[in-house]
Amino acid sequence: QVPLVESGGGLVHPGGSLRLSCAATRSIPGVRVMGWYRQAPGAERELVATVTVGRDIFYADFVKGRFTISRDIHKKTVNLQMNNLNTEDTAVYYCLMKGPWGDYWGQGTQVTVSS
Repeated sequence: QVPLVESGGGLVHPGGSLRLSCAATRSIPGVRVMGWYRQAPGAERELVATVTVGRDIFYADFVKGRFTISRDIHKKTVNLQMNNLNTEDTAVYYCLMKGPWGDYWGQGTQVTVSS
């Protein structure tokens, strides 16, 4: 197992911004997809955004126009810039790196949007 270390979560007011970052603690050859999922209390884990090695990007409808995903394949980092946050964005956010060998997940970082 290769630990993925996430950072950048926290408490923010509605309308505010946060930037999440995720880095692998060692080299992971063959990463094909990097992305972010989230899980709110009592809900299932859901896809937020992904980016492939070819820079194909997917966003869930509920974040389009507000969140921006970026990645550095060589550094094995993936970031999520989150703007105009609302209370429904409150969740634990998980980093994902996927390759032909399977999936690696981060431990999650809490994002709380509250006034």
